[in-house]
Amino acid sequence: MSDLMKVSSNPHIRSKVTTANIMLAVVVALLPAAGFGIYNFGIGALILMIVTVASTVLTELIYEKAMHKKVTIGDFSAVVTGLLLALNLPPAAPWWIGMVGGIFAILVVKMLFGGLGQNFMNPALGARCFLLISYTSIMCNFECDAYSGATPLAMLKAGGEVNILDMVVGKTAGTIGETSMIALVIGACFLILLGVIDLKVPGSYIITFVVFLILFGGHGFDPAFISAHLAGGGLMLGAFFMATDYVTRPVTRMGQYLYGILLGLLTGIFRIYGPSAEGVSYAIILGNLLVPLIEKVTMPVAFGKRGKRA
Repeated sequence: MSDLMKVSSNPHIRSKVTTANIMLAVVVALLPAAGFGIYNFGIGALILMIVTVASTVLTELIYEKAMHKKVTIGDFSAVVTGLLLALNLPPAAPWWIGMVGGIFAILVVKMLFGGLGQNFMNPALGARCFLLISYTSIMCNFECDAYSGATPLAMLKAGGEVNILDMVVGKTAGTIGETSMIALVIGACFLILLGVIDLKVPGSYIITFVVFLILFGGHGFDPAFISAHLAGGGLMLGAFFMATDYVTRPVTRMGQYLYGILLGLLTGIFRIYGPSAEGVSYAIILGNLLVPLIEKVTMPVAFGKRGKRA
């Protein structure tokens, strides 16, 4: 048979872009937020980052060795998971919290479901929600040497006043990586310029959330109130670095817009009507669980398959 008649299995389009390239780019993009977190909260934040990243990498290595599987720690996905989880932890959390969370993220959320590409939710956020449920007092304690008292979002929910400039810069209480809006936006711009992410998910997420605040936030179109919600909490970290996760977001173009809208609505509901001042983590986790349904209703129909003959 002629070579022209041979058809290989897909994919037929190849690229020099690898998983390791993408994950390394995400690590670099997170460095501004990580660096500011260390500057803002001190050496304890650095120790927590090191322990968390080490636990995710070692857990993946040990599991794959024990199961006689190919070692994949070289793709940097475990590093990204560990770093994202560390940035979602309070700076005063004990080091073992990072270790427990890192093991849960890799072993339970990622490896037991087949490894990279098979996990049904973002491993870092899955681990954070697990820690919030299991160690609520530790995960909700944001007092440290640098700051005392409630986070800006908690003060805002209680009717207090917040310093928006401090929130944009990052000189506030919060988790290690969520406080500096500037650092997060710098990292996001880096990923957008490299083409690693685009604005379909984060753009629709943020716009929907702002519209929700205007309609149901109780302040109307109040720029100060909206700015405080955008700069406070994990919205920017979640929108640009976790909602855009290739594995747990929809693959269809329309699905990504619907996914972003869903996340914006859920975050608005949790923040405005929920007992907690935050809501990004739970919004993205719930969105991850609904991705199969979103893809089912937005997947293009193959030519000639749209309808049946009478």
